[in-house]
Amino acid sequence: MDDLGFVFGIIGMSMGVPAFVFATISMSKIDKLEKKLKELDVLNQDF
Repeated sequence: MDDLGFVFGIIGMSMGVPAFVFATISMSKIDKLEKKLKELDVLNQDF
């Protein structure tokens, strides 16, 4: 039973790390897009 927990732990970490990297990259791109839209006055400055 201990081996099963270890396997699921490894699977969880191997899927969690790429998800964290994807989320970080996506957040930076969204921030960049939001800044550009504010510069073009598409969004309010206090959005």
